[in-house]
Amino acid sequence: MYVCVCKGVTDHQIRQQVSDGARSWREVREATGCATQCGKCACFAKSLTKEALQQARMQADMSLAYAV
Repeated sequence: MYVCVCKGVTDHQIRQQVSDGARSWREVREATGCATQCGKCACFAKSLTKEALQQARMQADMSLAYAV
């Protein structure tokens, strides 16, 4: 779905940026241009980024787990 209509940024693009290594809302915003025009999408885009970052951390933690 479109998160930022002004810049045409989708939720998939935000998740992809996190997957590609973005580790903050600022990095996602700079890479996508999301919320740089009218800013109405900023709150939702930030929460989406936070959710994607949490998922990325959980996946990273799971890859470190090993059987004893």
